[in-house]
This record gives sequence, C-alpha cells and structure tokens, in this order.
Amino acid sequence: MRAAERSGGIQVIARAAAVLRAVADRRDGIGLSELSREVGLPRSTTHRIAAALEAEEMLSSGAGGKMRIGPALIRLGAAERLDLRAEARPHIEALSERLEETVDLAVLEGTEVLFLDQVSAPQRLRAVSAIGSLFPAYCTANGKALLAQLPPGEVKALLPARLPSRTPNTITSRAKLEAELKEIRERGVAVDREEHTLGICAVGATVTDSFGVTMAVTVPLPAQRFTGREDEIATALRQTCAAIERELGVS
Repeated sequence: MRAAERSGGIQVIARAAAVLRAVADRRDGIGLSELSREVGLPRSTTHRIAAALEAEEMLSSGAGGKMRIGPALIRLGAAERLDLRAEARPHIEALSERLEETVDLAVLEGTEVLFLDQVSAPQRLRAVSAIGSLFPAYCTANGKALLAQLPPGEVKALLPARLPSRTPNTITSRAKLEAELKEIRERGVAVDREEHTLGICAVGATVTDSFGVTMAVTVPLPAQRFTGREDEIATALRQTCAAIERELGVS
C-alpha cells in the first residue's frame, strides 16, 4: 500500500472517531449541521461519514434526523460491561464475605443506575435490589459515585434544578448535590444516608477499566448496622476497587 493511501485511510478513521465521540457526548442526539460544526468538517463530508457509520449500525438517526449512538456500539459497550462484571465478581464476593453485607455492581444509565450484579449478605435482615432494577442516581450511593465521575457541566445538564424527594433525607437541591459530588471526588466514596429508602444506608465507589467503562461497587445495609461502620466499610470498599483496577491493569 502506498504511503498516500495509508495516510488517507488513517485520516478517514480519525474523522469517523471524531464523529462518534461528538455523537456520544449528546445523549439527546445531534443534528447533521451541528455535528459538522462540532467536528470541524464540511457538511457533505460529515454526511458521508455518518451515513457509512449508520450502515454499520454504529450510528442511528431518530426524530428530526438527529444522530445517536447505534445498536452495534451499544452491543459492544454491553459486552465490555459483562467482561468487567466477570472480572469484578470474585472481588465483590470477597468484600461481601469480609463485611458480611450485600455488595452491588451498577452502571449509570442517563439519570438512573442499573444494577448488573449482586452478592447477597448472609444476614437475615439485609438490603437487596433485583439485578436489572433502575434507581434514581441523585439519591443513591452508587448513583452519586457515578455522577461524581462526570464533568460538572454534564451533571447540570442531566439533572433538574429541583430533585424529587424520596425520603425526608433526600437532597432535593441540585446545587447542594453538586457540592456533595465535589466532596465525593475528593474522598473517593459516596454515602446514601436513607436518602432513597428509609432504613437503608449505603457506601459506594467506582471502578474504571482501561477502555473508560465505569461501574460502581456499593455496600447497602440496614441503617442500624451502618452507624459506626462507615469508615470500616469505606476503607474496605476503596481497597476492593483498587484491587479490581490493578487486575484490569489500570493502576
């Protein structure tokens, strides 16, 4: 292959990658004209790249012609999540055994958290959420841990200024939540103090693999067993997340 052809092929891949990144950043979709401005390419060039990506199901066009990430990339993302879940499983089992509490694995889906895996506590009284359940992100430990990984501007775009109250302890002001997310970034763990469900507390932290896939590992438990154990649980959780990332070759 001639050098010019090789260079041209690399340029096409780079442009396609730029288009995919721009679309991925817009959960509500992006029109072709705006996409063209975003990637700095002529509209005709952007259209050709988008059409080729749509043919491969990497993009899809919805209402008003707005482009969104397509099913092929969603399937790839799901496969990566399954791989990370398999890697994390022995570690969350060990954490559950160490603390004798339930341990969850979840990911962010828009403004909610999706539960992907769980190891149940051996206790008679325990906190359990069904795999596949969706909980609001703003009032859960796993959700707040995952929101803290996003740029502040993205959090602001995702959440309304006033958040629905789930319990008397729910943070209903986005400004107050944003201040808490800043603290979570600094200390590395998030805490739910009966904010989603009365009688249930939780501590959560995140794991990110080398491809940028992020999941939250969370320890939910009845409030009466949480009091006085927050530091113990947070320490064990940080150690578990660090061990998972070492195994993944991240740290």
